[in-house]
Amino acid sequence: MAPVAIIVPCRLESTRFPRKLLHQIKGRPLLLWVAGRIRQETPEFPLYFAVDHELLRECVESQGFQAIMTSPAHQSGTDRIAEANRTVQADHIINVQADEPLVSAAQIRALADLVTAGAPMATLATPFTSAADFNNPNQVKIVFAQATRRALFFSRSPLPYARERQGLVDDAWVKANPCYRHLGLYAYQAELLEKIAKLPPGRLEQIEKLEQLRVLENGYEIACALTNDPTIGVDTPEDAVKFGQWLG
Repeated sequence: MAPVAIIVPCRLESTRFPRKLLHQIKGRPLLLWVAGRIRQETPEFPLYFAVDHELLRECVESQGFQAIMTSPAHQSGTDRIAEANRTVQADHIINVQADEPLVSAAQIRALADLVTAGAPMATLATPFTSAADFNNPNQVKIVFAQATRRALFFSRSPLPYARERQGLVDDAWVKANPCYRHLGLYAYQAELLEKIAKLPPGRLEQIEKLEQLRVLENGYEIACALTNDPTIGVDTPEDAVKFGQWLG
């Protein structure tokens, strides 16, 4: 049983960007950009890919990565990782999203530090720098307790809402009033991961389509670490273009 393992949940189909994990960027599937990045940044952690389709399994195994087949019926990455960890049997699990090709060693290790120190679950946040991103429903917002950095809520809506400006904020306001974007990387203690997977989807989770709300709705805490490392989450074809431009 590994004390800490990275498990990447991989779903072939995507509503906003069909088959994005196999989308070619500079002649290489997005999924392999992510796999290579994780191996380069944190070679000390065992790495597994929890996949729901043979094409994804073939993609990662062709380059020497380990794949675990999981049910295509899972509605969230958390559920998929829980199934995979019944094979891996790690004490602590780090969930790196399969569409985060710029994930850094510092981000992964910050998550590992939080859960190995006793947090039942952990995630990451980074400051918004533009009003366009802050108002974009694809950029998830997080608010947390200042003293403990425990998550209070996640939403696709602008959070907090600038009432005196009727929500009409600009870049200067966003920089002067720190607001935080949630990065979809998580770490769990194995016991909590298994509990989450056995819970029914929450009401808020289903409304917002944010799986982490199931945790808060059931009274569990999520610790949050801050990061300023650059990131490009590939949610749309436009994001894939941005990553291609970053590669040069």
